[in-house]
Amino acid sequence: MPTPKRLNVAVVGATGMVGQEILKVLAERKFPADKVIALASERSAGVTVPYNGTQLQIQPISEGAFNDIDIALFAASADIALMYAPIAAEKGALVIDLSSAWRMRDNVPLVVAEVNAEDLHHHEGIVANPNCCAIPLTVVLKPLHEKAGVERVLVSTYQSASGAGRALVDELEEQTKAIAAGAEPEVSVYPYQLAYNVVPGGWRHEADGYNEEEVKIVNETRKILHLPDLRIAATCVRVPVPVGHGESVFVETRDPITADEFRTLMGAAPGVIVEDDPSAKIYPTPRHVAGTDEVYVGRIRKDPSVDRGLAMWLVSDNIRKGAALNAVQVAEQALEMGVLRPAGRAAK
Repeated sequence: MPTPKRLNVAVVGATGMVGQEILKVLAERKFPADKVIALASERSAGVTVPYNGTQLQIQPISEGAFNDIDIALFAASADIALMYAPIAAEKGALVIDLSSAWRMRDNVPLVVAEVNAEDLHHHEGIVANPNCCAIPLTVVLKPLHEKAGVERVLVSTYQSASGAGRALVDELEEQTKAIAAGAEPEVSVYPYQLAYNVVPGGWRHEADGYNEEEVKIVNETRKILHLPDLRIAATCVRVPVPVGHGESVFVETRDPITADEFRTLMGAAPGVIVEDDPSAKIYPTPRHVAGTDEVYVGRIRKDPSVDRGLAMWLVSDNIRKGAALNAVQVAEQALEMGVLRPAGRAAK
């Protein structure tokens, strides 16, 4: 499939944290866009957002907005994605959707750039961008599975306020200021005060005591790795950090692998940086990795409770690698692979 001479890109939800990060990443990576349009709801019409040294004026989302668009990056709600992604795809755009709307559809690839780019060959116009914790988790699990076979995964997440949007980031800051001033902090965005606290919830309740986020991590990890029977369980916790998700991960493998062998494996893995010398106080933290592109791995050690177990600590920027960067990387890969559109479909 020949590459289009002109690449017109639409960013849906361009006023949000992830939408603005997508625009930033497109510019930083010099994505070959001839034209970029910024779309958001009617209430944002006339607002401007920065892109590549200029300001883009927000246009309202509409069917006509996707005319002549080659790539549509959706950083909006699932409702918006369900309504407009099929329209954009039908008009000839490759839709990369960052919401949960399409992730578990059988005919929609769920793609992590370093893990399963080959799944892009099977898209029908829409590609899903995974959950912000599933992305770094699978970046690490993929090479481990190829080396030693991943049989069981236990993951506990330490998720920052930005995972719930700008409103919780702002509330966390205001709560922290209030506490420092000796005042009672206000709680409105989240079920509990987040400042000076950790909250093992805030997501929609699901069956058997789990919540929506935990179910997403389990289901999406299985789909991305093509391991439908993988034994995996998750516990998700919100922590008082603005940006950056941490994950405590215990993995049981089919074949033996030592901690040193795993460090070497991670050192060669795409998109991974190893920071692992606890005796020298070297390990990744959210504050340190904010604004970076990689998945950081540290605290690598044997899990003595099982015969073939490893324990590790992962940290990544959830707004960047957990969302915006991966979506742009997927667009880059689709362009390189010549699969911007499904076989037999031309732009309308």
